[in-house]
Amino acid sequence: MKIFQLGSTVVLLAIVCSFSAVGQAFSSPNSDLPDAPGLPLQSKATVQSPVEAQGTAQVTGVVTDVQGIPLPEANVTLSASGKIGERSTLAASDGSFTFTGLAPAEYRLIVTSHGLDSFTSAPFDVKAGESVTSPPIALKISTTTSIDVVAGPEQIALAQIHEQEKQRVFGVFQNFYTSYIWDAAPMPANQKFKLAVRSLIDPPQFLIVAGIAGAEHYNGTFPGYGPGIEGYAKRYGAAFADATTSRLVGQAVLPVLLHQDPRYFYQGSGGVGSRALHSFTSVFVTRGDNGKRQPNYSHLLGSLAAGAVSNLYHPEGSRGVDNTFKTFGISVGGNIAGNLFREFVLRGLVPSVPSYANGKK
Repeated sequence: MKIFQLGSTVVLLAIVCSFSAVGQAFSSPNSDLPDAPGLPLQSKATVQSPVEAQGTAQVTGVVTDVQGIPLPEANVTLSASGKIGERSTLAASDGSFTFTGLAPAEYRLIVTSHGLDSFTSAPFDVKAGESVTSPPIALKISTTTSIDVVAGPEQIALAQIHEQEKQRVFGVFQNFYTSYIWDAAPMPANQKFKLAVRSLIDPPQFLIVAGIAGAEHYNGTFPGYGPGIEGYAKRYGAAFADATTSRLVGQAVLPVLLHQDPRYFYQGSGGVGSRALHSFTSVFVTRGDNGKRQPNYSHLLGSLAAGAVSNLYHPEGSRGVDNTFKTFGISVGGNIAGNLFREFVLRGLVPSVPSYANGKK
């Protein structure tokens, strides 16, 4: 009986040991046994994706425009071939950027910003633990960027007046006060004074005054000035004073105060009668700065003022109310003749007038 009990105990111990060995085999991570159905396995290794590849290197730099002004929020991309892939960031307020935790590889930088040409660096190597600083990155304005520039009325007027100051008959004598652009922008107040002074000190203007004084001297106008060189010099001074008063008062002071345009606007279209009537009436009717037609007080009062002021320096026998209105009448008649000349003759004698400036359409 004792032998039977001992044998039973040995068999029981053998069975227990066998089950224990099988359990250890299933629980061992190096076991070659197949996975048990329905039981999940823990991954043997974790593999980083290309974008998440980590390392100990870093790349820094600064993005500016060609004038050295930082470009905040410029898009900076660090790209590498192969499994490492690319990473992007936005430049800080001072234009700086930094990429950290980089694996060793060959990289390149691609930088873009709105309205500017993109930048792509040459490839460069980054080694483990290395800190690489990019050379200065300066973006220039894109050649494909369109910029709409809208000029205001004053800028347009300045450009048109600048073109008028090039207008010379035969390339010599001024024709500054003729606008061949029918709908030209109104002249700013300061330009009315500048153009008046510019016309008075224009060198050929002195030749014109000399011609007027010569004609008066030849015809014996203002006999109180006398003959000879002295008489001619007095006539020259008086003619220049007349021109100065008429120009400053009639084409600068009064046009500014009354908001009127002192120029003659070339019509250039329509029949001869229509154009002649325009030339005649322009002496008496002008264009206001508001674009509307108005009585030409500036020219008429300016001519009258010139006649009145001339009483201060004309000979005693050529002064008085009669002389004032005589001078006024001569000025008005001369301006009518000048307007007719401007309308029918001068356009073909002023080569600087652009082809698009052809008066009233």
